[in-house]
Amino acid sequence: MCGIVGAISERNITTILVECLKRLEYRGYDSAGVATINDKNTLKCVRAVGKIEILANKLKTSPISGRIGIAHTRWATHGAPTKHNAHPHTSNGAVALTHNGIIENYEKLRDKLIKKGVKFDSDTDTEVIVHLIYSHLQNKDDFLTAVHKTIKELTGAYALAIISTAEPDKIIAVRSGSPVVIGLGIDENFIASDATALLPVTNSFMYLQEGDIAVVEKNKVQIYNSKLKRVKRPIKSSEMSSENVERGNYRHFMQKEIFEQPRALADTLEERLLSNEIPAEVFGNNAKAIFSKAKRLQIVACGSSFHAAMTGKYWFEKHTRIPCNVEIASEFRYRDTITEPGTIFITISQSGETADTLAALHKAKKLPYLATLTICNAPESSLVRESDLVFITRAGLEIGVATTKAFTSQLTALLMLTIALGKYQGMNTKVSQQLIKQLKHLPLLAEQILKLDHEISIIAKVLENSSNAFYLGRGISYPVAMEGALKIKEISYIHAECYPAGELKHGALALIDHGTPVVVVAPNDHLFEKLKSNLQEVHARGGELIIFADKSLHFKKHPSWHICHIPPMDVEIAPIIYSILLQLLAYHVALLKGTDIDQPRNLAKSVTVE
Repeated sequence: MCGIVGAISERNITTILVECLKRLEYRGYDSAGVATINDKNTLKCVRAVGKIEILANKLKTSPISGRIGIAHTRWATHGAPTKHNAHPHTSNGAVALTHNGIIENYEKLRDKLIKKGVKFDSDTDTEVIVHLIYSHLQNKDDFLTAVHKTIKELTGAYALAIISTAEPDKIIAVRSGSPVVIGLGIDENFIASDATALLPVTNSFMYLQEGDIAVVEKNKVQIYNSKLKRVKRPIKSSEMSSENVERGNYRHFMQKEIFEQPRALADTLEERLLSNEIPAEVFGNNAKAIFSKAKRLQIVACGSSFHAAMTGKYWFEKHTRIPCNVEIASEFRYRDTITEPGTIFITISQSGETADTLAALHKAKKLPYLATLTICNAPESSLVRESDLVFITRAGLEIGVATTKAFTSQLTALLMLTIALGKYQGMNTKVSQQLIKQLKHLPLLAEQILKLDHEISIIAKVLENSSNAFYLGRGISYPVAMEGALKIKEISYIHAECYPAGELKHGALALIDHGTPVVVVAPNDHLFEKLKSNLQEVHARGGELIIFADKSLHFKKHPSWHICHIPPMDVEIAPIIYSILLQLLAYHVALLKGTDIDQPRNLAKSVTVE
């Protein structure tokens, strides 16, 4: 959830580190810091609470320099967001370290070090690591050995970047449960937790695998596995450019990414959609054999990806007749599970590094599942590398913490999987061809829906002064409404509850009062008449309804009803399109409230801690 960067070069790298950190602001953070070793072999560290700009200003008034250094943006887990808890952490002016992840046994290690006379300056779990490394260096271990001995004592997940005055020509990076990438340059090399950070300086990368330790020098990189045996990792060129992380003419990245959805959906569909089928091979070379044996599906995911999975469940069970179970990854990983024969285990993640989802996959690989499949937006991620079958969505880089185009690309992928899987499960050919036809129209339909932006900006005023709201949907629209409620919680800080509309009368209706905003997803499906009755229940209690309704439904107007009429569309494609409308609503409400839309409080883009 935090961001790490590091550099070793012939030039002063302080400015480079700060600029690279700015590329990671989208991940969410509450403090930042930089540590360098200067030409006199002196370790210097500057840290600040708040935005990276505050750190940059401190570095102007108290500059530090060096040809080697590390930097970090922190999202608080252990210890409040204060200067003394910010990274990098140092030990005795000889070692500096940044850390993503959580050390589960840090209290035991901390007590052990305190008994040896070590004084701690922070409340973090991270500080134990830097003191352990220093203690091993004091025992005459070389830098690499000291780091290796230290990580053998750690329990938990971590990505580490370490520098030391003992060997000031090296950065050591470690990956265990949290991603690390090496960026390769000419007479300079870099490290980061995300390749995005390094795009201004390189597009040539090596991705560390689980347990890897990298020794990064100015002109070479040596990688070792967990047993300190030399290994090679492939060099890959990124197709991303630094221009991808610019807002352009948009006010916020989230707004830009909402409007990029027609292109993202078209890219996800490109070359995968034939006139009458979606080849199983787009999910992997042996997907055909696996799909023909499938009897059940088990999906795990977190956050918005979980809502996508819930939507997919409706498609899978309706069209393939295969039972589909959906579970939150953080619950699945600790539950005693039953694995039915012929079950495909599916993970969904934007980053492919989501800690709980990755742990669930590791658990699944020890169980007798038929195969594992991941739907992901990050081709080089851990989930992608470790799954049997893979579908890469092509949403492109997403900077806003609240997902938009990555989510609708996941929905598109799930509908594509439904069609591909259905071919081997007796799915009616006419139905599959109708679904393919709808998918082909999807990008154009998304473009048309975005033209409702101004109308939605006016409707958003209903929620401007609200602190609470309800979201309602029925059937496949229920998880769509859940995602809408999550969006408005994330970026406008409105407390939003989502219910299946038919469930409202079983308790929650007690909270509906005069003026209570209730947002409704109302496509033209077989549940519409039932939904209308639920809306009357809300209306009778004074609720103020915001309804996203298919134009063909001909809603009667009421003074307290705010209806956004949506062009008629096939019910199967509706979840993807209605999700875009709810994103726009959340965006405009947050704009009215003046919140930090791209970096909402307490949240991070990639959740790589438990």
